[in-house]
Amino acid sequence: MDFTFDWSRAARTGLPEAVLCSAKSPAQITEILAAAQARGARLLLTRLEPAGFAALDEGARAGLDYDPLARTAVLGGKLALADTPVAVVAAGTSDLPVAREAVQTLAFNGEGALLVADVGVAGLWRLMERIEEIRACRVVIAVAGMEGALFSVLGGLVSAPVIAVPTSVGYGVAEGGKAALTSALASCAPGVVTVNIDNGFGAACAALKMLGAAVPANQER
Repeated sequence: MDFTFDWSRAARTGLPEAVLCSAKSPAQITEILAAAQARGARLLLTRLEPAGFAALDEGARAGLDYDPLARTAVLGGKLALADTPVAVVAAGTSDLPVAREAVQTLAFNGEGALLVADVGVAGLWRLMERIEEIRACRVVIAVAGMEGALFSVLGGLVSAPVIAVPTSVGYGVAEGGKAALTSALASCAPGVVTVNIDNGFGAACAALKMLGAAVPANQER
């Protein structure tokens, strides 16, 4: 066994460890899955590309609920979802992989999400058509690449905290997500906080803690 999994993380922090698959071999992922199954544990896998999923043996794939757009997989079945206190707002359809990663992370932890896509500020009317739905949510995760203007616009329109997720969608000076990250960090809208580029998983975990939905196993919500 060449890994030491943090099985007690949920008891300490309220959020279980997830498996980042991007740098792991199919054999390593299979070994982790087998260890989780032996314990009867649910498991969230992130950054599992379709080619990586296809490279797993048939038995490992059969036990996973795989979302190729989010590049996530769940071992151990889905939970019934609570009402949707989180809005995940994506500027463009190109931002959907990161937005879906956030949605799937919330779902793994039993929280529903309102996914609002393709409402970038270049066509502000699209956002304004959905703004009342977004305002009804207790936390907003805003996902945007290019110049990242969506973060400040939402921060000026909603009372909920806004978690900005800059994405690597863009070209020229926006390539790699650095322009969107700088925009998020420099936002003049109060109540906007920022996670790393393309980190939908981290944004969802922050939202869960903001909601008080991430509670150590030895405590009650």
